[in-house]
Amino acid sequence: MNLEEIFSIILKSVVSLVILFGVTKLLGKKQVSELSLFDYVIGISIGNFTAEMTMDIDGQYMNGVVAMITFGVFGFLVSIISMKSIIFRRLIIGVPTVIIENGKILLSSLRKANIDINDLLEQARNAGYFDLSDVSYAIMEANGKISFLSKDASSQPTKKDLGMKTVPDCLTANIIIDGKFMKKNAQNTDKSREWFDKQFKVQGYDSYENILLAIYKNNKITIYPKNSQVLPNDVLE
Repeated sequence: MNLEEIFSIILKSVVSLVILFGVTKLLGKKQVSELSLFDYVIGISIGNFTAEMTMDIDGQYMNGVVAMITFGVFGFLVSIISMKSIIFRRLIIGVPTVIIENGKILLSSLRKANIDINDLLEQARNAGYFDLSDVSYAIMEANGKISFLSKDASSQPTKKDLGMKTVPDCLTANIIIDGKFMKKNAQNTDKSREWFDKQFKVQGYDSYENILLAIYKNNKITIYPKNSQVLPNDVLE
């Protein structure tokens, strides 16, 4: 690579960045926040054009510029139409899906959203919910992020508010995940496998197969059954 080619790449990089910035400004702040699937596709396509334009010395530079502007304008038009047509928005952007309803995990919703119970637990922890039994509703937004509503979010006072003594909090142990007994998780508790099996039978579960999630905390087991018969609910915007 000679000096002329180096200066050519530098010049193309600067021009490409200016064009990319202009296209991004056209699409709006949505492109730099939580992306929907459509925004993600538009974003990576424009980024790919920019990279090829910068490094392709022998190619037609203006072809890449036209492609970037075309994708940018198309994305802008789609956003305008989405604001004016709710049906078009649901088709292109999608709608939120209820994952947890009244404290119950909807297995059919997990399958529709193409996530498993571990993904749900991870997002719950990221949102500050280490105990899923504290969650009343969970909704997967169109951008893939899950929003959580606490059972005590609106009305019930905390023990601290009432001046009561509080028990030191501890992490929950996921004993059953998707029908499988988590041996190591159980060993980290003060209970044996026999004790857990007995508790499962008391609640009507002779096997792990029908248990989507079972969590243990403070001598209490909370079980979420596999209710695949319940159809997923979409939250229409």
